[in-house]
Amino acid sequence: MATNAQPSRSRLAGKVAVVTGANRGIGLAISRALAAEQCSLVISGRNGVELAAASLSLAEVGSPRVMPVTCDVRDADAVAEMFSVVARDFGRLDILINNAGISQSAMPLENTPVELWREIIETNLTGTFLCCRAAVPLMQAGSTILNIVSVAARDSFPGYSPYNASKSGVLGMTFTLRQELKDRGIRVTALLPGATDTEIWQQVMPDAPRDKMIEVGSVAALVLEAVLLAPKANLSELILDPMTGPM
Repeated sequence: MATNAQPSRSRLAGKVAVVTGANRGIGLAISRALAAEQCSLVISGRNGVELAAASLSLAEVGSPRVMPVTCDVRDADAVAEMFSVVARDFGRLDILINNAGISQSAMPLENTPVELWREIIETNLTGTFLCCRAAVPLMQAGSTILNIVSVAARDSFPGYSPYNASKSGVLGMTFTLRQELKDRGIRVTALLPGATDTEIWQQVMPDAPRDKMIEVGSVAALVLEAVLLAPKANLSELILDPMTGPM
């Protein structure tokens, strides 16, 4: 499957998408790819200022409507409120991109604080669960749920137990939800990118070789291709350049 961005068209005109963690990095790149196809967007993140800036840029790309919603995906009430806004303002949901997630610095499991474990599990795994649970009632046949996972869901990276566990959990949940929804015509897919060049590396591994990493545009292009598959196509997972690295 090619990863080069497609020319701007209107293949998603009339569609509505929710993208979590959309204020920067992979989430913003995915939102731009959808906006270029004239998809209406609800973008979420925890930083309201960054979301507002992202919203303006996405409108310039071509999205007919961009709604920024400040939301912590760990908070069940906040997630429910976000999707109630989707229901009220759009009446349906065609695309859900679960991208919100956090990582960590490497450390042995025996030294891992319980607070860090909970933060990563609640953000990466519970957050994805909450968003899927709230989105499904708004979806019809032909809709897509795409979970941004990681090669860490399949490979072992010593020192990253919380992150590995969270991503393995998302992958398992993706497979289960796919089976639950396939008869309703709702596609559920996991994308497992290798190490991707985003700002998070500056926090967790400043010396990482970012020039060798996947570009966010490549991830976004593959997401777009997955969303644009024929309604009856149902891929379980996509793997993008599984280079060594947990993200």
